[in-house]
Amino acid sequence: MTYSDDPPPAEHITRPALTDADLLSRHLGGDPDAFREIVKRHRERLWVVALRTLGDPDEAADAVQDAFVSAYRKAGSFRGEAAVTTWLRRIVVNACLDRMRRKPVRPVADDELIEAADREVSLADQTDEHEISMEIEAALKRLPIDQRAALVLVDMMGYSVEDAATVLDVPAGTVKSRCSRGRAKLVPMLSHLRSRPGLTRGPKVARAS
Repeated sequence: MTYSDDPPPAEHITRPALTDADLLSRHLGGDPDAFREIVKRHRERLWVVALRTLGDPDEAADAVQDAFVSAYRKAGSFRGEAAVTTWLRRIVVNACLDRMRRKPVRPVADDELIEAADREVSLADQTDEHEISMEIEAALKRLPIDQRAALVLVDMMGYSVEDAATVLDVPAGTVKSRCSRGRAKLVPMLSHLRSRPGLTRGPKVARAS
């Protein structure tokens, strides 16, 4: 048996995947494909964040597009203090908040909370989980922007308070306070879902804090 000193074919060489930070560095160095790979890796997950924040697929897609354009232009601002994914999520959330501020939704008033708590809801024809999700999204849209963003990250996306604070660039105590106030407003609007037939997963955002 003879052995060759020639290197193995290129297709047999397994190269470690570049990290997000590596790709960002390559982008800053002029690699035209590096940022495209970042978009490919994170687009879907960032769209989910935007969708749950804005409640509209088209608005979410536009917000993600805005965020990627911003990230592309401001890549030099990344300091490595947090993961690239956290940095991207912060940009996406900010893009969503900008859109929400341009199209403000009137916050729910106290008398409306009382009315929502007292109303009777017919459960016979409202058992579909899609309708439940629509109700939750509609309720979230009635909250002030800062409370809504905090609840989306913590209660819907499963972020820890600390991670949400990093994304929102506010102290952890501020996130806790916003979540608490937001949940208090959501409870009367969504309390009827607790007894909804066929509801397999109670909406976490409807719990009291």
